[in-house]
Amino acid sequence: MIHAWDVYEIVSDAQSLHGVKLRGRIRKFAIASNIMCFVENASDKENAVRFCIIKDSNPAQIKNFIETVLPHATVTRVLDAVVNPVLSKLKVNDESRYEIP
Repeated sequence: MIHAWDVYEIVSDAQSLHGVKLRGRIRKFAIASNIMCFVENASDKENAVRFCIIKDSNPAQIKNFIETVLPHATVTRVLDAVVNPVLSKLKVNDESRYEIP
């Protein structure tokens, strides 16, 4: 069974999101909370981290955790219902860009 995922982006103007073990902390929180979640740094946007959860899952627990760890961060859903998402570069998720020979 293939799952679709909703992709969220974390940004902050007030503090760095890289080099602070944010991805690992979100991952550990998700494991402890029994939430299926993937996390990666964005390579197409400065100081951004993205995570995805199964389509239509409630992101409230992860958002609350992020706001606790980084009170100045903003979490926004950036893509809906993506199958096999790539988190580092959002444009890669546009299937119309590619052909299978």
